[in-house]
Amino acid sequence: MSGNRVVTQERLDALVEMEERYERGDTGYFAGLLGHGDYVVRTRATCILADFGGEDKIPHIARVLKSDPNELVRHEAAFSLGQMGYAGGVKHLEDATLNDSSMFVRHEAAIALGVIGNRDARQALERALDDPDPPVVESAVVALSNIEFMEKLSKNEKFARLTGG
Repeated sequence: MSGNRVVTQERLDALVEMEERYERGDTGYFAGLLGHGDYVVRTRATCILADFGGEDKIPHIARVLKSDPNELVRHEAAFSLGQMGYAGGVKHLEDATLNDSSMFVRHEAAIALGVIGNRDARQALERALDDPDPPVVESAVVALSNIEFMEKLSKNEKFARLTGG
């Protein structure tokens, strides 16, 4: 059996167990998977923790955003923090917007700040307007526009969050 098939079978086995643990709401299990050797498993665990919800998940997802070696996993962590919508995720997203080595992650972190819509993120997003990568600048523009919209015009928070990025 080739190395790829072994990894694939291991991944499939992990996903089967993840489904069983998801049904039980086993938060600790998924937090433990954030250090798994397979980036696909780490990505899924990040998304599942966000799905479980609750501000107590922010430190786990923020740790992924800050230190996971895979930019796709960090991107999903940024997305997840934005979808969760808690102000507690803002400082972590600001740091990623301004400092992550990946344009892909900086872009998603900026968008997530717009989805959260917290005015405290304005300064970091304004700094992101000077990012060397146009997608990050464009994402900062979208995020700033949504924060402004939420502050001044929006009467429907759900609509504003859905249009924030």
